[in-house]
Amino acid sequence: MTKQVIQTTLAPAPVGPYNQAIIATGKMLFVSGQIAIDPTTNKLVHEGDVAKQTERVMANLAAILTEAGATFDNVVKTGVFLKDMNDFVTMNGVYARYFDEATAPARACVEVARLPKDVLVEIDCIAVIN
Repeated sequence: MTKQVIQTTLAPAPVGPYNQAIIATGKMLFVSGQIAIDPTTNKLVHEGDVAKQTERVMANLAAILTEAGATFDNVVKTGVFLKDMNDFVTMNGVYARYFDEATAPARACVEVARLPKDVLVEIDCIAVIN
């Protein structure tokens, strides 16, 4: 995979660990939104704790990426859905541990009225692999 970060001063600078745009070549992997479900029990975990839910979500994404032969370095776009935008800083702190800010993927983050199982965060991603 080749990945090129696109940045311009003619658009707003990122306010977190993501970039304005990414150009990538290779096979595309579309990962469905993941929530804080423990795959060993298939039960929701960490109700009421957005940091721990984000950690579980990122672990779920990592497992899927690994199965496809990819890592977080292959991710070119993420979508973050928060029940409460006041959780942005907390979620962002966990999320930032998984992406190098210089090469982080493009990202959208939105507040939504409700998520499956009433979780606090859901994240999906698009990766490009060889």
